[in-house]
Amino acid sequence: MAQSTMTSRRYLVLAVITLTAAFGDTLLARGMKTLGPVSPRHPAELIHAIFSPWVAAGIVLLIGFLASYLSALSWADLTYVLPASSLGYVVMTVLARWWLREHVSPVRWLGVLFITAGVGFVTRGPSRTDNDPELPHAHEKELAVR
Repeated sequence: MAQSTMTSRRYLVLAVITLTAAFGDTLLARGMKTLGPVSPRHPAELIHAIFSPWVAAGIVLLIGFLASYLSALSWADLTYVLPASSLGYVVMTVLARWWLREHVSPVRWLGVLFITAGVGFVTRGPSRTDNDPELPHAHEKELAVR
């Protein structure tokens, strides 16, 4: 039962990563479309953009993404987390198409199909491989702290 709970928690973290990234990016795009062009050469425009409601909401979700991503990297390899969380690109494409009314070409939809297939392959494998011998194991870190 404990293994099942751990697996469920891992999939939940991957789902949070996927959804916060997709919705965060989509909210940023929505906000920036209402503001218009902003140049990095004009910091006041950037600060104004950060505090607009859509962009601010996107930033909050992307902070949630970062927290979840860090959590996932603590128990899984980057080569597992990054491809598994790339399902967010699929969600983002669907949101961009139907909420932002962006045109998504057939070639892009084909790319979405490939991403979905790739995520399926990655999540069937182990989430963690043997650690790098130069990196301390978690239990060795705990012993070093004591």
